[in-house]
Amino acid sequence: ADADANANDADADHTAPIVIATGFVATSSEGVPTTLKRSGSDYSATIFAKVTHASRVTMWKNTDGVYTADPRRVPEAFSISSLKYDEAMELAYFGAQVLHPLAMVPCIDSNIPVYVRNIFNPAFEGTVIQGRCASLSEVNKDGKVVNWRSKRGVIPIKGITSVDRVSLLTLEGASVIGGAEVAERFMGSMADAGINVLMVTQASSESSITVVVPEDQGKKALGALRSTFELELSRSNVNAISLTDTPMSIVAIVGEGMAMNSGVSASFMSSLAKANVNIRVIAQGSSERQVAVVVAGEDTSRALRAAHMAFTLSQTTCSVVILGGTGKLGSALIRQLNAQKESLKKNLNLGVCVSAIASRKKMIMGESSGLCLSTSADVDEMLRGEKAKDLDMEALTAMLE
Repeated sequence: ADADANANDADADHTAPIVIATGFVATSSEGVPTTLKRSGSDYSATIFAKVTHASRVTMWKNTDGVYTADPRRVPEAFSISSLKYDEAMELAYFGAQVLHPLAMVPCIDSNIPVYVRNIFNPAFEGTVIQGRCASLSEVNKDGKVVNWRSKRGVIPIKGITSVDRVSLLTLEGASVIGGAEVAERFMGSMADAGINVLMVTQASSESSITVVVPEDQGKKALGALRSTFELELSRSNVNAISLTDTPMSIVAIVGEGMAMNSGVSASFMSSLAKANVNIRVIAQGSSERQVAVVVAGEDTSRALRAAHMAFTLSQTTCSVVILGGTGKLGSALIRQLNAQKESLKKNLNLGVCVSAIASRKKMIMGESSGLCLSTSADVDEMLRGEKAKDLDMEALTAMLE
């Protein structure tokens, strides 16, 4: 009790008391114990920082700050030196695992800087998060639109992120009812069922709406929507209500520099097209700080790497499939690629990704589409390992396509 009294009486302007508190746990508005979900301790830290008028918040993680993409999927990803609060919240909302989506909110009013650093690499500066992005009215004052590629050395986006395991729920052909009423009833049914709607797109021509929801809430959302439009379905005033049955993912680019810079969305979509990634849904935030698409789950890694490369966040990557990997020519090629890897990167900004190796009877491919094989290991041993499969030229061809 004495310790609590001393802490409360301490003048923070003259003394700096050390307070040790638990994070992650909280209570609801009804007083029921609860948690703050993933990375809830980050949220706790920034709340304490606001209450105590702290000069800074440092979050110690196991990575060198916030990365341009998930390094497990994009090996070329690197640490971002600085972010605005709004950019950090967008990245966190769309799947960046380092931050809690709401962790920035308590620091915004007092402009408290948030540092994300690596506890295993304390010498590295990490990422600092501070300041607000300019509002659309401020950005649009001069009304001048410039193509982002004309600003040499300036990249309009800060990061690329993804949300896995989502489903698309679509209501088609409700033009008889009217667009405004359809949207109101559609979203009302989602709210009543407690569904977390991640993205929304609407085609006004036929009053069709598609929403993106977490995969584990898909069937519940489908049931709620069918119940809401039960009468219209029976009268054929609504053509169909459907839910995707294959895993999908959201891939989003985020950055303050997207506003009033033409060509950003075109570069994003073009990179996905070149990587043979089909886009199911497209949505751009009203803030013009993010553009998100929905792709097949199996294409996520390839989409992330393609987009990362398109904005020169990484070097151009050449995908290589080696047939006859255990023969003299194949083995020599692998040795040369390993020996020249750093030189190619430094002199030509070119990365080489060996995505598959095959012998006359066996083959081994990257664990996920778009991931490279480690060619530093013995190739013969790799082709004798558990991950090697019988040679399948159709599978190899499909991967290349």
